[in-house]
Amino acid sequence: MDRRTAMSVIGAAAVMGLARPARAQETPDAVLDAVFAEHAPPALAAGIVGRDGLRWSGVRGVRRAGSSDAATLADRWHLGSNTKAMTAAVYGRLVEHGLTRWGRPMIDIFPEIAAHPAWEGVTVEQLMSHHAGLRDDDLLPRDLRVAARDDPRPIIEQRLDRVRAALAAGPGGMVGTYAYANINYILAGAAIERITRGSWEAAMTAELFEPLGITTGGFGAPEGDQPWGHQTLAGVMTPLDPALKPDNPRLMGPAGTVHMSLPDYARFLGLFLTGGDDVLSRATIETLGTPGAGAGRAYALGWAVEQMEWADGPVLLHEGSNTLWQAIALLDPAGGVGYVALTNESTRGAPAVRALVRRLAAAPAD
Repeated sequence: MDRRTAMSVIGAAAVMGLARPARAQETPDAVLDAVFAEHAPPALAAGIVGRDGLRWSGVRGVRRAGSSDAATLADRWHLGSNTKAMTAAVYGRLVEHGLTRWGRPMIDIFPEIAAHPAWEGVTVEQLMSHHAGLRDDDLLPRDLRVAARDDPRPIIEQRLDRVRAALAAGPGGMVGTYAYANINYILAGAAIERITRGSWEAAMTAELFEPLGITTGGFGAPEGDQPWGHQTLAGVMTPLDPALKPDNPRLMGPAGTVHMSLPDYARFLGLFLTGGDDVLSRATIETLGTPGAGAGRAYALGWAVEQMEWADGPVLLHEGSNTLWQAIALLDPAGGVGYVALTNESTRGAPAVRALVRRLAAAPAD
């Protein structure tokens, strides 16, 4: 897989299984120690989030393989496709401001673009629930992603270009049927840019980071004295200098380029445990967590929605990666608890974060 391609949400069975996990005797710290020792990624961080905030957190390992520079709880982690739920939340904020509305067709937001008749009635929510019939192979092929890394045009123009290409042709798939595609969120980001008359990055900062008090939020591979992402080939982990821009191109930002610290990510996740706190209304939180109408997987706005026997209600689940980092979040809103795990490598890191949230859900919180 192209390492600059954001990866898809995973299946629930890979995380929790179907049965209620037995309550474990091990503490969260013991769980983190055990999973880190078993899978051995460069670094591994995790947290348990409640309605009262971050209840427990821990980190193990180093920022770069082969170094002694220990990872810390203040470090920033790339969230990959877990960015999608944040993009949807920003759109929800704009609805609350009266700048747009739920159920708004894309052709209404871009009236100057001549659209294929198949776009009639296709809404921003259908994009964000992956029910718009779009496919990355049609609108976000590998050669375009590679070229986008060196595209000198303003980022708003680059995303608008993808809107023009999408609207000019009918969706390549079936409208109303779930099909995960990053292009959906690039177009949703472009819609946010048209509504706010600024970049998606600026909207993310103003509408989400600042109201939540997130101070470590940024875009792309974290720079400075931070963990580096790792590529693993033939069992050898190689840290990649962020100066080399080892990430998806900026074009793909709304689909998967946000980074931040674990405590700051917990602030965002807490919105779905508290009914929105003072940042989003309870009605908006319910909309963000409601699966899109249509066939296929139950996917809401940036979240897969699963029924798991152990949870008090529907579970919100997502995993993200640019193949150099791995992030996973699992929320039980009715139970008021969530689990998050982050790592700076994917080959060993993906099974590590999945095992970690599974075992944390079975361990008593400190």
